[in-house]
This record gives sequence, C-alpha cells and structure tokens, in this order.
Amino acid sequence: MNSPGPSRPRWRKSTHSGGNEGECVEVAALNDQIAIRDSKAPATGHLILTRQAFAVLLTHLR
Repeated sequence: MNSPGPSRPRWRKSTHSGGNEGECVEVAALNDQIAIRDSKAPATGHLILTRQAFAVLLTHLR
C-alpha cells in the first residue's frame, strides 16, 4: 500500500512494542494521519488512521 503524498513515511518503532518477542509495531506521521504497520512484514501494507482515530485507539489499548 502506498502512502499518500510525495514523501515516504519515516517509520519508527513504537515504544510499547515488545523487546525480542516479535511484537513490533511501527508508526509514521503522514500530515494529518498516522500509519501503523507490522515491522516484521512491512511489505504487507499499513493501516492509516486520522490522528483523532489513532488517539481513540491508544485510549482503548491502554
């Protein structure tokens, strides 16, 4: 899945990802959206959420 916009997203590993247990989530800011992907399988695509929806997701996960 391609990201919107001319530049490529800068992916960073979530601070809440597991250490060596294989639970690696990466996030990238895309202007007014947040992209989420599995760092072990980046070619499988990513999920794009609005910043508001991402905040709601984080609230529910905590």
